[in-house]
Amino acid sequence: MTSSGRTLVCSVLFLDIADYSKQPVSEQLVLKEAFNRLLAGALGHAASHSRVILDTGDGAAIVFLGAPEDALFVATSLRDTAAGSLALRMGINLGPVRMMEDLNGQTNVVGDGINDAQRVMSFADPGHLLVSRPFHDVVSRLSNDYEKLFAFEASHRDKHRRSHELYSVAPGVVAERRAPDRPAARPDYSEDALFSEAQVFDAGSNLIVSGFRRSSVEAALKRLAAEGAGVISPIARVGSKWVASCVHAQAPVNSCKVEELGFTRIVTGPSREAVAAKVEDLLRQGAVRVGEIEFADGAWSAVCDTGGRAP
Repeated sequence: MTSSGRTLVCSVLFLDIADYSKQPVSEQLVLKEAFNRLLAGALGHAASHSRVILDTGDGAAIVFLGAPEDALFVATSLRDTAAGSLALRMGINLGPVRMMEDLNGQTNVVGDGINDAQRVMSFADPGHLLVSRPFHDVVSRLSNDYEKLFAFEASHRDKHRRSHELYSVAPGVVAERRAPDRPAARPDYSEDALFSEAQVFDAGSNLIVSGFRRSSVEAALKRLAAEGAGVISPIARVGSKWVASCVHAQAPVNSCKVEELGFTRIVTGPSREAVAAKVEDLLRQGAVRVGEIEFADGAWSAVCDTGGRAP
């Protein structure tokens, strides 16, 4: 699969082997071989062209480009197969990701969609599967069977003090997968749900907008744009909802990244305000801004020259 260079809203499954790093190297090899076999079996029904697998050393991150529930069924299959033989922690998120080529010319994936999937996984105990609120809200609406799979777990804060509303997927609860060759049966939504405003989920440096009507998502994006947000991925139908993502206009300065290239510092961030604040930090330390702050490819960026100093 070639990298598209586009930002997409995808389901991401992040998983690792519990206590992997505490094992001797010989045991790590045994665990990883067993993990690879189980993962290959669980992915058997997911088309290879609709997924991207990233090896993380002690586990993997899998980005599903097709139906959002693909991540759910692969995770439950893997959890049930690994029970008693391999202790896995698993987390699923729905969010924006960007395809790009790595240094070896292979497809890589970056973005808040995959970062938040890792954070969701970090709250899971060995043998448990947790999903984020955005994933739950989309997939639970695809069929009545899917809705019964989830149970609200808790709201947790990560090390960045961001709150995550999490749902657990209990073992032993069976759901029939909707047939791929026919549309999913429309759940019996209430009139209040169908005509409610779109919901906006905080995904760190990005925001995910989700609603039952395209017009409600368009209205939310227009409101966010007036506050300084920029659209990352356009509105698209995901299951029974319309979904889009945009940069977080109020993202903090610590969400910016600074890349060092000799005396040059390239600042990138999710909002103009965050980048401007970070640039001001560099200017106070003696750097000089080169050019204006610009928006491209879903991110704001600026270039500074330190002139040999080391901010």
